[in-house]
Amino acid sequence: MRRRTIVPSLALLLLLAAACTGPTAGGPAPEAERKLDLKVGGAFGARPTIVFPAGRPAADLQVAELTTGGGDRLSDDDVAVVQYTAHVWDGRDNRLVDSSFNRGAPAAFPVGSLLPGLGRALRGRTVGSRVLAAVPPDQGFGGAPPRGLGPADDLVYVVDILGAHRKGASVEAAGGSLAGVRVTGGERPKVSIPDAAPPRAFTAKVLRRGSGSPVRAGRLLVTQYEGAIWARREVFDATWSTGLPKAFRIGDGTVIKAWDKALDGVPVGSRVLMIVPPAYGYGAPGHPAYGIKGSDTLVFVVDVLAAY
Repeated sequence: MRRRTIVPSLALLLLLAAACTGPTAGGPAPEAERKLDLKVGGAFGARPTIVFPAGRPAADLQVAELTTGGGDRLSDDDVAVVQYTAHVWDGRDNRLVDSSFNRGAPAAFPVGSLLPGLGRALRGRTVGSRVLAAVPPDQGFGGAPPRGLGPADDLVYVVDILGAHRKGASVEAAGGSLAGVRVTGGERPKVSIPDAAPPRAFTAKVLRRGSGSPVRAGRLLVTQYEGAIWARREVFDATWSTGLPKAFRIGDGTVIKAWDKALDGVPVGSRVLMIVPPAYGYGAPGHPAYGIKGSDTLVFVVDVLAAY
């Protein structure tokens, strides 16, 4: 069985550097606003076209808000769901280096963990906005770029902000139980596992059924969750520990089989409890990084906050 992760990376290596964050601010940095000669075509939410002028960009960060939305304003504690396109601006072929459109689903950006220039460009922008940013190397990856980029590469992003999800976001739900596992209600549920052998079959229960649209394969889900190992009755991973939601796609082999099975068709706004035997989790290899053995049954409680 191919190794699968519980939740895929929140954004691509090209766009994130967890140790590099820009200055905090309540809105866009005015000094970052510049007139750009780049010409961007296409509607908000659709794949953009970019026409580059001759030559290389200016040495400083350049940002333009091409469309202004009327939604919530982004802060460092938010996870932004976006469609984006990224190019190297080298004055030659200005090659495309990444795009959510090529991946078939939006991406999730933790605003406080983006490259400094991209974080400055997006911080304080509103949902529904399209932002154009030319990011110089010293506000990007600098001297330690990922494979495929050079230390002197300037980057250009077109980012459409589709949604913002706040730190601590959660589904309001009462408690519940399944096969002896009990879950408390409230904004941050607690899982209690009985001192007994786990069931051998996969099982799941919707503790609170939301009123949103049903989740379908291929969509990007924004979630809060907690995962525990039955045998040791201990939590091995939880977004509620930091409060920052995480996002992933279902139905494409990115997540474990249990999540694909339990969450498909569940409406947004639901809380789901699942008991996961090895065949629906990590199989015989287990997941050593999380202390999960090949024989371990897992327990998850998942809040489905949004689907894109």
